[in-house]
Amino acid sequence: MASTPTSPEPVSVIETIDAFHRGGFHVVQPKGRGHRSGMDAMLLAALVDDDRAVRVADLGAGAGAAGLAVASRLAKTEVVLFERSAEMAGYARRSLDLAENAHMAGRVSVVEADVTLKARARNDAGLVDESFHHVILNPPFNDPGDRRTPDALKAEAHAMTEGLFESWLRTAGAIMIPGGQLSLIARPESIAEIIDACGRRFGGIEITAIHPREGENAVRILVTAIKGSRARLSLRAPLIMHEEGSHRFSPFVDDLNNGRAAYSRR
Repeated sequence: MASTPTSPEPVSVIETIDAFHRGGFHVVQPKGRGHRSGMDAMLLAALVDDDRAVRVADLGAGAGAAGLAVASRLAKTEVVLFERSAEMAGYARRSLDLAENAHMAGRVSVVEADVTLKARARNDAGLVDESFHHVILNPPFNDPGDRRTPDALKAEAHAMTEGLFESWLRTAGAIMIPGGQLSLIARPESIAEIIDACGRRFGGIEITAIHPREGENAVRILVTAIKGSRARLSLRAPLIMHEEGSHRFSPFVDDLNNGRAAYSRR
């Protein structure tokens, strides 16, 4: 008796190609594991508002969504994506190979490097002193005491280590030119550590709390600061993500999320 042919096993999808800025650029990302970029990365990218030919470093870039968003929106920028994980750096390189990203691929590069390196080791890894006008970062934000994910790739991207902001901002200050801008997104509970880590490296700190809706507690903060500035800290008006009684983004937040606007310093 002839055997009945069987259908081939479905191939599991281990990655996706996701459109950002309404198709302005695309990112290859792991599916079901690792860190997947979304609105946090787009809001971080919106903090860079500079129409000059500047160099931007994205520290802990993951698959590169934030740095790619900067490069896609600002046609004169050169962006370097620094990522410690070889696997995530690989996704970033594959994103640069996409035809949809051809308009900026020549201005973006990927460097595998640990952003916590110091001194000569940091320079040798490509994190060269005083070579960037802007440094952006979306560092790991989960407290070590939080329930850990069994996904090792995601845990590496999300788990905060002791002294994280001090080590990351030390590198940011070293690789940035005097007068350059630091930009980051974090959880509100990290605000004291961020201010402390800025120390005398950065001044003119501007902090914006992001609230889901009116009357709800903040879920993120946006922080910018200037290397070498002695200006005082400023708490800006909050950003409200959603319109009252709706899941729609407010018009300005939607513009930030889709690359139609920047969130400029005051």
